[in-house]
Amino acid sequence: GKISGLVSVHFDYDSSTLTTESRRQLAANADWIKSNKATVQVEGHCDNRGSGEYNLALGERRAKAVKNYLVSLGLDSKRMTIISYGEEKPIAMGDSEEAYAKNRR
Repeated sequence: GKISGLVSVHFDYDSSTLTTESRRQLAANADWIKSNKATVQVEGHCDNRGSGEYNLALGERRAKAVKNYLVSLGLDSKRMTIISYGEEKPIAMGDSEEAYAKNRR
């Protein structure tokens, strides 16, 4: 879901590696989570390329990468859960690179 004060980070195609920009965004998210004493669910999403099984696994790796980075910034891992939706909850429809990029989050 969309929570005011938090931003989604995006991933390159077929990757669960955080970019420099993603790390910057996650640092801001970590500050917000700390100041609001929030518990969060970290979701992993993919574009619709690849099999359903593959995308669920990739979404899980993405969610774990985000959670691990937030933990490295001082957040308690017990305040975060992860879930992978794979390609099941797109925010952009279509088969364009623009749509694919929006869904890799």
